[in-house]
This record gives sequence, structure tokens and C-alpha cells, in this order.
Amino acid sequence: MVERYVMSIDQGTTSTRCILFDHRGRLVSVAQREHEQFFPHPGWVEHDALEIWRNVRSIVPQALAGFGIEAAQIAAVGIANQRETTVLWDRRTGVPLGRAVVWQDVRTSSLVEELEQRPGTDFFLDRCCLPPSTYFSAPRIRWLFDHVQGLEQRARDGEVLFGTIETWLIWNLTGGPDGGLHITDATNASRTMLMNIRTLDWDAELMEFFGVPRAMLPEIRPSAQVYGEARALLPGIRICAALGDQQAALFGQTCFAPGEAKCTYGTGSFLVMNTGTDLVRSTHGLLTTVAYKIDDRPTVYALEGPIAVTGSLVQWFRDRLGLINSAPEIETLALTVADNGGCYIVPAFSGLFAPHWRGDARGVIVGLTSYITKGHLARAVLEATGWQTREVVDAMNADSALALKELKVDGGMTADNLLMQFLADVLDVPVVRPLVAETVSLGAAYAAGLAAGYWPDLEVLRRNWHRAAQWMPDMDPEVRRREYDSWKRAVERSLGWVRPGEER
Repeated sequence: MVERYVMSIDQGTTSTRCILFDHRGRLVSVAQREHEQFFPHPGWVEHDALEIWRNVRSIVPQALAGFGIEAAQIAAVGIANQRETTVLWDRRTGVPLGRAVVWQDVRTSSLVEELEQRPGTDFFLDRCCLPPSTYFSAPRIRWLFDHVQGLEQRARDGEVLFGTIETWLIWNLTGGPDGGLHITDATNASRTMLMNIRTLDWDAELMEFFGVPRAMLPEIRPSAQVYGEARALLPGIRICAALGDQQAALFGQTCFAPGEAKCTYGTGSFLVMNTGTDLVRSTHGLLTTVAYKIDDRPTVYALEGPIAVTGSLVQWFRDRLGLINSAPEIETLALTVADNGGCYIVPAFSGLFAPHWRGDARGVIVGLTSYITKGHLARAVLEATGWQTREVVDAMNADSALALKELKVDGGMTADNLLMQFLADVLDVPVVRPLVAETVSLGAAYAAGLAAGYWPDLEVLRRNWHRAAQWMPDMDPEVRRREYDSWKRAVERSLGWVRPGEER
């Protein structure tokens, strides 16, 4: 019998990967290619959508060849993607109308400030459960309409298509201008500020407010469903799943029960907790989002706490301060001291995300004395990630009444044992790292395989999950309380640094 596999296309912020998984959820082949980052103005971040599509066409055959697999052995394809990144393209030619505007881009900041005043945050929270932010897609579409002559009229005439990256890839895979599927999934649609989070359909009032015509919007589908067959690259192979990357990581970590949570530690960090079929509207600075929707089953929701700066603080310590030569060295340097010496670093380089959402904040180092060495600074860098995670967990516990009992972690920073132990200490729960580190890719594969019948149910996926490492809390409660109080006082000192009207 010929072995079959599930393919995951993981389109991330800096690179695209194609990974093949077997029935036991084991990685059998991988190919990866980076794409160029464009920074045309301060705060602007762009990608070339055509380059990303070319990279996909390059790495898919590489992944197959890497393990000697024929395309016919692929049971299903799932796609995970960088969320909120906005692509507009010509329906007839398939050519992007300018570069993709990336989720990190802050060109819409003045528009977002206006939205906070008129119609006000509650208008959006009532419909899509998202506050006005440069983070999301709809303000980007409005900005492009306002700054590219004739674009809005062309969109109203039905000539322009919008999508996040998974929409762009699926459209190209299934035929492009020649009948390609123009679809998105509920997790990605929930990050646009255009979808009604209860009905999982485009919201008429939000579309009218932003001036976005329905004709340019993709059809919203479940995260796991047989969408159709590929016509390009993998002819005849079924495309069966799409999830935003953080929801894919939640799925790959098999957080299928309410209260189960994962945190992905990368450049920034994203803590996501499954809240089940209950839509929990946050009152403590978190985002309510769709976790996943499997075919016609009830929608599963989540609370998310995005943290803007975690791994990038280590990069800053390395590249800007030159205090280490490689990222792993920070753990070695931090271990030269017993504690932070009373020093705290709040990395609000461009404001604070959850749970504060303060664009006026800027980074601070507090508690400096002549006693402080670079070892203390290194420890403060790592501890900043721990304390920011604690703030988000506290908000989740307050919002959901689902007290966190364990945190599943993934991402590059989880290789730092000191940081993982510190996380367990400040959260006072076990921190667990899985055997398969590629949880985003695995989650997309799991969803696709589930839709295609490659895996029969969620319980089989749970059995595939294996623990690689675990850290248990080992901090005196009084020390934890005192240190957390100091952290919160440090955060207070970062707020209000940028005055109204000043450059952000």
C-alpha cells in the first residue's frame, strides 16, 4: 500500500515553508524560502505577493523531492498564513495592485485614532469584537482606497479582489483568473474588522463604514473543509484547510478543550486560549477571535493576547547594544547573576499591545544602579517576556473564568530553559513544550487531514501530541508577588511618553 501524507504550506512573515506530515503527525520533509521585506517609509512594511506565490511554486516540488514523494501521495493540503496582511489584485489578470501591506505596518495610525473618536471603539466591539488598531485589514483597505487613485471605483466595479495571504494562495492554486476559488476561512476573516463574529458573515454596517464593497471580499468558509482541487502546482490534490498562523498553532498544540492555551514565542508572542463555543467578549484588553471552525460543527472561539516585543528584544540586545553575539548567548549571560538586581526592561518600542493597547508607551529601563551588570540586563530582557505573559494570563483568567492550568509553548524562544522556568515560576502553572516544534504547520496539516478523512477525529490528533520538556513552578509566592508589583510599576513609567500629535 502506498503511504500517503498531508502537506502544509505555512506562509509566514519572513518566509514560506512547505512541510509534509505522516499519520503520526511526524515531519517527514520540509522546504523553506525567505522573501524580501520592503520598508518604503518609517513604520511601513510591505511584501511582494507575486514573490510569495513564486516561492510556493518553488518549495512544494522541493518538499516532495526531499522524501521521494509523488504528488498523488498527498491526501490533502492545508494552509497557514501571516494574518491581517492585505493583498489587492486584478480579478482579470491576477496581478497585485501594489505590494501587500503587512500586519506590522502602522501607516493607518492616524485613521485608527479617528476611529477611536468616531464612531468609537464600542461600534466595532459590538460587531467584530476587535478594537480599532493598525493591526487589522479593513483600515488598510480604506487607506489604499484613499491613496491610490481610481482604486475604490475599480473595486466597486468588481475589478478588484481582496484577500489575506491564504486567499491569494488558494485563488492561484485553484486556477487564478481562470476560475480560481476566492475564499477565506473564519479565523482569517475574524481579523479583518469586517466580519460579524457571531454570524461568520461579512457585516453590512462595517462594510458600509469602511466603504468596502462586498464584491471584492472572499467567501467565508470553515477552517477545515474540502474547498476544492488544485489546478496549478498540485493538479487534482484537494485543498482542505486554512487557518491564521496563531490559530493553526493552537490547533497543532491540540488545545481543543475550553481553558487550554498555547503561547508562541517568536519576534512577538501570541497567547491564545480556547473558550469553546462561548463567545467571550474581553473587558480586560484581549482580542476575541475565532479559534477554528470544523466543517458544519459549531464555531470554536478564543481569547488572544498579542505581545509586540519578546524575541525582538533579544535581537535588539544583540544587534543594537552588541552585548551578545548570538541569541542563545543571552541565557548564558543571564545565568552569570542570581537575579535581575532590581532592574526591569519594558520593551514598548512602538507602544504596548495586550492587555494595555497603549500606542503612547515607549521602552524604559528602570531600577538602574551602579551595581547593575550586563548579566542583570540580560536577565531583565528574558524576564520581560515572562512578565508580559503573566499580564496576558491574568487578563484571560479575569475574562473567561477558565483559570489556566497549564501553558503549552512553541517557537524559537522555547529553547531558552531559563526563560521557560521563569515562565512557570511567574505563572505558577506547568509550562510544556511539545516534541514537534512546527506547531503552526502541524495545525494546518491536522485541519486539512481531518477534513479529508486522513485522521478520523480530534482524539487521534491528541494522541499524536507528545511532550518533549516540562517546567514546574518553583518560586516563593511572596517573591512572585513582590517582583510582579515592581514590573507593574515599571510599566506605568513607560506610559504617556508620546504626546498627542507627536510622531509615533
